[in-house]
Amino acid sequence: MKKCKFANLIDDYLFDRLDETQKEKFEEHYFNCPQCFEKMEQTDEMIAVIKADGSEIFRDVYAPQKTKRSKLEPVLAFLTPRQWAMAAASAALILVVAIGIIPNLKTTSPEFFINDDLVRGSSITLISPVINNLSQVPSEFRWQSLGDNAEYKLFIYQQEELLWSTSTKDNFVILSEKTKSLLAPAKKYSWQVKAFSPEGTLIAVSSQVQFNYIATK
Repeated sequence: MKKCKFANLIDDYLFDRLDETQKEKFEEHYFNCPQCFEKMEQTDEMIAVIKADGSEIFRDVYAPQKTKRSKLEPVLAFLTPRQWAMAAASAALILVVAIGIIPNLKTTSPEFFINDDLVRGSSITLISPVINNLSQVPSEFRWQSLGDNAEYKLFIYQQEELLWSTSTKDNFVILSEKTKSLLAPAKKYSWQVKAFSPEGTLIAVSSQVQFNYIATK
């Protein structure tokens, strides 16, 4: 399989080494690229495991406890250099096989459509506003919660141009009067929500829902 040209940005994205423009372009790409999406999941999981259990995993490698005698020491003491080399090669082969097989045992990521494009990942359900021709400026935007660990970004667009955005850990945003003043009657708007993990990885996206309002006298 040909390597995607965006694959070399995965590490930079996960370690927050991209600027905002690069980050947005990469998020738009990998959420629609099965190859990058799968590689992103694998790398993100590996980093999470190392962060959580790294000290335990590598403790015996870098700081072996001399007070405890391993049960394998009597066996290893009789191994010749050639046998040591064969044992190391066998261990490396097992590791390669495990890395190649285990990720493929995971269930396939769910798929959904955004603006007629097939997307891999989770979808966020928008709750309100979801109807057109409102009688007044919407004061609240609400969507499905994905749990306590998600952080959301709300985007409001006018004619596909970003008009306003904000971040929150709640599953709703109440607009201030200043923000509401940006919305003019009879204009076409749309809104969208993206969800991120605590590490800043994009984990879910909503569709873009259109709305407008008609000023009443």
